[in-house]
Amino acid sequence: MPKNVLGNDLTCCCTNPLTGFYRDGFCRTDEQDLGRHVVCAIMTESFLTFTRSRGNDLSTPRPDYQFPGLKPGDRWCLCALRWREAYDAGVAPPVLLSCTHERALQYVSFNMLRELAFEE
Repeated sequence: MPKNVLGNDLTCCCTNPLTGFYRDGFCRTDEQDLGRHVVCAIMTESFLTFTRSRGNDLSTPRPDYQFPGLKPGDRWCLCALRWREAYDAGVAPPVLLSCTHERALQYVSFNMLRELAFEE
């Protein structure tokens, strides 16, 4: 079982909409996942606007990819470097630490993640 940034078993990020590089609800990764979709985040309007401005529109539905489009409040496995870029710009969305893969720590510090942690 993959581990999260807390050192425990990785938990499911979201199944509605179905997220993850493998669309199984988990922010798990391997060599095929070049973007490292390992940060489980709760979408915000400011982040969705930011990522659209960077060429990655996560708001518009793409039925051809079975992608419903995201709205504020949705949970989604983000690329670690995009989350870092948003963090540096002051618009990073909150994260769920238990659902964030330990590989995220190769790109962002635990303190950065903890600063924006949202746990139920």
